[in-house]
Amino acid sequence: MSTVEETIEVDVPVRTAYDQWTQFEEFPRFMEGVERVVQLDDTHLHWVAKIAGKEKEWDAEIVDQVPDQQIAWRNYDGAGNKGVVTFRELDADHSEVRLRMDLEPDGVVEGVGDMLGFTDRRVKGDLKRFKEFIEERGQATGAWRGDV
Repeated sequence: MSTVEETIEVDVPVRTAYDQWTQFEEFPRFMEGVERVVQLDDTHLHWVAKIAGKEKEWDAEIVDQVPDQQIAWRNYDGAGNKGVVTFRELDADHSEVRLRMDLEPDGVVEGVGDMLGFTDRRVKGDLKRFKEFIEERGQATGAWRGDV
């Protein structure tokens, strides 16, 4: 299993960044390769993505969620993956988003890609696109403020 960790500063309040991240069905707008995310209920998501040229589907569960602080998940089918995204207020109009994922590459192609740093670059690019998306909008497309 490999670990990827990236951090980015966004020019929006922490509440705005957090609220946008809770809108999982919007992920294809800024996450490379993610074709669709369906929120099944408050804690379960169905993902469809193209990884190493192949379409993959899996289900994930939100295992910890604290508004304006963090969202943690794990998948419960498919190749192993779990992670946490944390949010920290830098000041009233700026926040830090830190994404940490533990991934189990599925097959030789994904394993080689991971060793060559493709996963790290993809996560860094996803966070950069999230920053551009939320800063351009200036407000979240929705919010879910519950605790898990």
